[in-house]
Amino acid sequence: MLEKVLRFAERLIPKKLYRFGQPAYHSFLALAGALLYRFPSRKLKVIAVTGTKGKSTTTEFVNAILEAAGEKTALLNTIRFKVADTSRPNKFKMTVPGRFFVQKFLRGAIHAGCTWVVLEMSSEAVRQFRHMWIALDGLIFTNLAPEHIESHGSFEKYRDAKLKIARAVARSSKKNTVIVANADDPSGELFLNVLATRTLSYRLSDASPYETRADGSTFTFHGHGMSLHIPGEFNIMNALGAATFAESQNIPLQKIHAGLSNVTEVRGRVEYVREGQSFDVIVDYAHTPESLEALYKAFPNVHKIGLLGNTGGGRDTWKRPVMAGIAEKYCDEIILTNEDPYDEDPKAILDEMRAGMKDKNTLTVIFDRRAAIHEALLRAKRSPDKALVLITGKGTDPYIMGPRGSKTPWDDATVVREELKKINI
Repeated sequence: MLEKVLRFAERLIPKKLYRFGQPAYHSFLALAGALLYRFPSRKLKVIAVTGTKGKSTTTEFVNAILEAAGEKTALLNTIRFKVADTSRPNKFKMTVPGRFFVQKFLRGAIHAGCTWVVLEMSSEAVRQFRHMWIALDGLIFTNLAPEHIESHGSFEKYRDAKLKIARAVARSSKKNTVIVANADDPSGELFLNVLATRTLSYRLSDASPYETRADGSTFTFHGHGMSLHIPGEFNIMNALGAATFAESQNIPLQKIHAGLSNVTEVRGRVEYVREGQSFDVIVDYAHTPESLEALYKAFPNVHKIGLLGNTGGGRDTWKRPVMAGIAEKYCDEIILTNEDPYDEDPKAILDEMRAGMKDKNTLTVIFDRRAAIHEALLRAKRSPDKALVLITGKGTDPYIMGPRGSKTPWDDATVVREELKKINI
């Protein structure tokens, strides 16, 4: 009831006044939620994960390791909300839902008998103070690349929003707090310089020797062999972050190995869609130049059909030609399609992407995303070489966002399965 009153009040406040009072307003909501649900994070162990790429996968790895160690867990990330044995998709199109959602979620975790909560934490959530009044036990920092520049104002402000989570760990009322940071990332040192009880770093070299294949990866962690069902060097890095945190909690290496091995897939993150077809189809969230290139590089020596758009009309417009150029570099065939135009003209978005490509002969533009997926699958079926279809940009996003707040229910993997049936695989 209180949330409905607040939403109604927002509509009555003039926009300029609302923007001026936004920090105080969101700060008040964070405190109100904590008070209403009686500061539940104080009775739980809470680990947050932040960064630009790999947050959701890292939270899934951490959750699986904790479960393998016998802990009852709750998990909140871009993909799903899980409390103990109950899981449901995150359909909010935001990593950390606002208002009182997180505090209610934490209270529910207590009622379910959970001991640990794993939270994916975004910079947008920090900008709206949704991280406040959550007593953190630790933080894992994955990496940092330009994103959400329009909303934050600069890369530095975007980075500082992430650092506020580290500072929240340093101020936490919890004992034995820990910050785990990717030391291969240029921003990693900034997180390691925040004064938590402990700071631990990890690097890709820590995984040596390692190998990544189309069906997974193997790597070494402190002399112990680890295996993943998910391919890509970037996923080895995600696993290293999770494993380094787990070791800080005195979880045995055997349990760490078991937890990582238990993750057979992460929905929308290098997610294979298998319906008995003769070619491979992967759905992946890859929405930054770095993540798109890392995904393509994970599958060398195969005929790649790349289907992509550009996540979020009205934001990060700089990356449109860059991502199209990356697709041209690594893919044999490219289909540009609609993604989440919001109030922008989809044609204008794709025209900006086309500008980043030198050779337009490999390019097809199909605005209807379902029709584009259908065409990609047909091409793979007809390809004389074994083909791989890589459908990127949305992952598990539950809607295609259109003008004036319109949204069309959507799920890339579900649409792929429907279209595979139509081409008589």
